[in-house]
Amino acid sequence: MEHISRIKTWLGSGSINLFGLPFSGKDTQCEAIAELLDGVTFGSGAIFREQTDNKALQEIMATGALIPSDMFFDIMLPYFSKPELVGKPLVLSSIGRMKGEEHVIFRATEETGHPTKAVIYLVTPDHAVFERYRVAQQATDRGERQDDGDEDVLRNRISKFNTQTLPVIEFYREKGLLIEIDGTKDRESVTADIVRALLERAQSSYS
Repeated sequence: MEHISRIKTWLGSGSINLFGLPFSGKDTQCEAIAELLDGVTFGSGAIFREQTDNKALQEIMATGALIPSDMFFDIMLPYFSKPELVGKPLVLSSIGRMKGEEHVIFRATEETGHPTKAVIYLVTPDHAVFERYRVAQQATDRGERQDDGDEDVLRNRISKFNTQTLPVIEFYREKGLLIEIDGTKDRESVTADIVRALLERAQSSYS
């Protein structure tokens, strides 16, 4: 498709970072966009869940708290320099979601040849988040994710998002990189809205 080709040309080996509340569909949309753009997707949450031997990390995640920045950087930053990622676009799921981390992640993407080209914010109200949480609990389609926890854990995650992640999103807004997308729509519509917004960015870069 011509519009996808235009986005891929504009993006090059750059990166797109997606942010949103829990259950906003970040991972789902990352996978969809990465597939369309022949990119590689990864997120800190998935990577942290793989660190099963790191008991301190797992205990923090179980409470819904954000990972301390020093621990985050030690685990996450090496991923950007992996040889298999050279020359490939990245679609990131909320990498650098704690206030203060955005500067390091922005620099890391630049230095490793994956400059941040756009940041997507899936805007989803709290009531929709809780509704999706309850549906997911009944469907058990997210596997054994201890960071989902109970509703108190979810409330804590939402609180941390509001105090720690929203300032990160504002950082990218000030840089002119932010794209806000209505995250309450169905998956296919959200994907289409993201593609349409990225195409607008790609076209404006050549105008």
